Amino acid sequence: MIDLWIIWVIIAILVLNTLSALITVFHRPRNIVTTWAWILVLMLLPVVGFLIYAFFGRGIAQEKIFNISNQEHIGLHQLKKMELDAKSKKQNGSRTDETYYARHVISFFDKTEDTPLTRHNEIELYYDGKEKFKRLFEDVRNAKETIHVEYYAFIKSNIGQEFLDLLTEKAKEGLEVRILYDPWGSGGTNKKWFKPFVDAGGQVLPFITSKNVIYKTRLNYHLHRKLVILDGITGWIGGFNVGDQYVGESKKFGYWRDTHIRVKGTATLLMQERFFQDWNASIDHGIKPLVFLEKYFPADKSNTNANLPIQIVSDGPDSRQEILKDGFIDMIVNAKKSVWIQTPYLIPDDPMFTALTIASRSGVDVRIMVPCMPDHPFIYRATQYYSNLLTQFGIKIYSYEKGFLHAKTSIIDEKICSVGSMNHDFRSYSLNFEANAFIYDSKIAHKVKRSFEKDMEDSILITQEVIDNQGVWMHFKQRFSRLLSPIL
Repeated sequence: MIDLWIIWVIIAILVLNTLSALITVFHRPRNIVTTWAWILVLMLLPVVGFLIYAFFGRGIAQEKIFNISNQEHIGLHQLKKMELDAKSKKQNGSRTDETYYARHVISFFDKTEDTPLTRHNEIELYYDGKEKFKRLFEDVRNAKETIHVEYYAFIKSNIGQEFLDLLTEKAKEGLEVRILYDPWGSGGTNKKWFKPFVDAGGQVLPFITSKNVIYKTRLNYHLHRKLVILDGITGWIGGFNVGDQYVGESKKFGYWRDTHIRVKGTATLLMQERFFQDWNASIDHGIKPLVFLEKYFPADKSNTNANLPIQIVSDGPDSRQEILKDGFIDMIVNAKKSVWIQTPYLIPDDPMFTALTIASRSGVDVRIMVPCMPDHPFIYRATQYYSNLLTQFGIKIYSYEKGFLHAKTSIIDEKICSVGSMNHDFRSYSLNFEANAFIYDSKIAHKVKRSFEKDMEDSILITQEVIDNQGVWMHFKQRFSRLLSPIL
């Protein structure tokens, strides 16, 4: 009798769990692939699945202060005026072959994200963490008025301590120094660690998604941008975070291969505006928001002698559109010769998968490079699954063997290249706050292409033989991880 009672209780729980799962998942519009992934979790993990969903599956809270897209565009008017003035004076305002070729995607980003094309820039490319931080620290030491730092991971580590000590010294000199970081990615950081910096006059804030994470269920949304802006003149953007692994000091990962760029010119003003919007959305009561001042957006110090066209494009779950992903799809389907991509995570959604395979079947040379080792096991197995699948469509997949590949770069037809924080996975497409630089210049594209070709020497081409040798158990783990990939 007791056993029968227990059986009926279990049946009742399963029925209620099933009904609740269907109601929970279908109560708001979402990607069909994501819908099925959450149904799988909620059905296979009764009760526990709902706890997971409460923190990782609910939509982002849309209160006004959080909706970063509602923040005032500070400095954008100044930038547009500078570009118009330069064109009217015919100073480096001529159309280049690359900007004409990319006019469609340039217009898409400008109209969708209100991010104009800037022309008066020059850049330096960095592929090694030690070289990147050496040059960045030089810029920090030479800063005169303002230093704005924004990272997903500002880890309490040797390089993190060195960076924080340097920022503390600059704050003592009287500079305005601000740090914005994501606590989820910034291991070891706390008020005690930042105290000397704050005592010196510096300001530090966790990104708004870290606040009220339980009540607002923001645990699944992270600041993933990597930006540094100095005096409104020099800007840094790319894939490197702040931590010892990013300078090759991790036994687990070994050499860390990434890409970052140093920009000097008007594109820096777009990075500055991005920082202002993120900072003002994250401030607590009692902290004054940043407002437009000439020292933050110095028109008289623009790099008018340079003529490198760049757009700084940001995206995040505060937007109703997946701007960066849609921009990449636009470039991929319109590519004529080649699409080369480096990404640590290769988990494309259906539209991106279709774009890549259409390009390949149209005769475009599509190559994608991924790491040979995981930093997140499930994501790595899902990446392997899609690497194997895309190989079947004639796409060349390379496994980087020298260390861990973390670069997020793309080269389209050797005319456009992109460097930034966006990975090719569901999280970067729709959950993370990202920022990428799009550079419309064949010389820079060739430089990035040469770095890709050099990395190919340290990579293995995934072939059918390699796939067959992975074994039945490995293929099972890849397929299972792929089922969960929309919610990883």
